[in-house]
Amino acid sequence: QVQLVESGGGLVQAGGSLRLSCAASRRIFSSSAMGWYRQAPGKQRELVAAITRGGSRNYLDSVKGRFTISGDNVKNTVYLQMNSLKPEDTAVYYCNAEGGFGNYWGQGTQVTVSS
Repeated sequence: QVQLVESGGGLVQAGGSLRLSCAASRRIFSSSAMGWYRQAPGKQRELVAAITRGGSRNYLDSVKGRFTISGDNVKNTVYLQMNSLKPEDTAVYYCNAEGGFGNYWGQGTQVTVSS
């Protein structure tokens, strides 16, 4: 059973913007901290941004001021707005939910930033 469904990746030029979406089941969204991770070829997966149930946010230093994580409690969806994209942001981005019902991952969505 798929718990997290991602969308919004694609190819964009440097300086452009993309918005990633991650739709969760109500049960998962209401009980979990949500986050976005990314993994570039040959590199470890890293946390890009996270938001707690209380609304606290934290970001990877390299994306601060450019990326914004937000959640929609009606749509049970978490977003990652990515502005001023750089080639080094190129990676597969994964949505994550961690909470009382366990730890879940989305299928991943490719983000490619061309120079």
